[in-house]
Amino acid sequence: MDASSSDIKALMEGIGQKARNAAMRLALASRADKDKALQAAAHRLRERMPAILGANALDMAAARSKGLTPALLDRLKLDESRIEAMAKGLEDVANLADPIGQTMAEWKRPNGLAIQRVRVPLGVIGIIYESRPNVTADAGGLCLKSGNAAILRGGSESINSSGAIMDCLQAGLKEAGLPPDSLQMVPVTDRAAVGVMLTMTEYIDVIVPRGGKSLIERVIAESRIPLFQHLEGLCHTYVDGAADLEMARRIVLNAKMRRTGICGATETLLIDRACAATHLAPLIRDLLDAGCEVRGDDSVQATDPRVVPATDEDWNTEYLDAIISARLVDGVDEAIAFINRFGSQHTDSIVTGDPVRAEKFLNEVNSAIVLHNASTQFADGSEFGMGAEIGIATGKLHARGPVGVEELTTYKYRVLGSGQVRPG
Repeated sequence: MDASSSDIKALMEGIGQKARNAAMRLALASRADKDKALQAAAHRLRERMPAILGANALDMAAARSKGLTPALLDRLKLDESRIEAMAKGLEDVANLADPIGQTMAEWKRPNGLAIQRVRVPLGVIGIIYESRPNVTADAGGLCLKSGNAAILRGGSESINSSGAIMDCLQAGLKEAGLPPDSLQMVPVTDRAAVGVMLTMTEYIDVIVPRGGKSLIERVIAESRIPLFQHLEGLCHTYVDGAADLEMARRIVLNAKMRRTGICGATETLLIDRACAATHLAPLIRDLLDAGCEVRGDDSVQATDPRVVPATDEDWNTEYLDAIISARLVDGVDEAIAFINRFGSQHTDSIVTGDPVRAEKFLNEVNSAIVLHNASTQFADGSEFGMGAEIGIATGKLHARGPVGVEELTTYKYRVLGSGQVRPG
């Protein structure tokens, strides 16, 4: 191992040890202290807004010089409204009930033993993410509220922005008398730090990866630590034959174009052949007129000369850009089969006025989030009333869908006796 690798390993182990020590204190912190830290951090974000914007300007300039796409630049960009949203998110998390110490269930055995299942923190959470600096505030705030220490490793392109946000979080911890090492940012951009982080079983209890396909694949392949998998957002909107056209037009345009670079953006539009004569052309025209490239099957191409042919690869592609693939399907059964084959089990929506077809879609689409008559862009913990989210988990163990404060806990059993011994 060369010197630089040794230095990174020593750096990461030092961060891990400090996180483990802080986690033991944070697990016992009162709700009042945790909420004070969150509120103080929100105040600091507003107070230090000019400095945060200055740090973000450095990141944006570097990102433009590297040729990042407009969608990725949008993910990276901060402005006053986005910083205010981060501050408001921290305040919303503070207003949530404290999950730690909640009795989830309790019962008494015939021998008099009283058994309780009680929520406790997971411990230390490692978060590996790309581009979006707001994840620093969202993830840090949720980990703090749920009594978990966190080690955050943001993308190299957001190093200055995320560092400025982390300074605000740590200032909030100090103001509340909680250990500032409860939340730490990996201070180097070397990818070797990720490799070390994924092996730190002594210090980290769970890894949460958020980012592109290559990052997720690397984490899955290399991690020795359990994961909350956050796979790509290959989301679909299906417009059923019984859909109201004007509702469908509003939903489809929002689902694709509100923000094209987020994981809840629709990437594939499915339209029931039964309503193609009335619905297909307006839906496709709306997208094209809004500046979205449409890649379609033969039927979709026939509606407008601006549509380009879709390839087999398009049905498997998360564009994160103003591009959508579109095709006709024969009813809800084919739509469900298509989504379950090509989707990433993230978020999928049906637009229909038929409650029976809606219920079938909601029951049979195998995704973490399924919607009826609503945009896929609602795939967000804050929109679910969870304050914020640490990610959208697409796996099926422990947590699925938006990962909020409750999902960042586990439980233990408290067994209360009065001298009972077990018979031989």
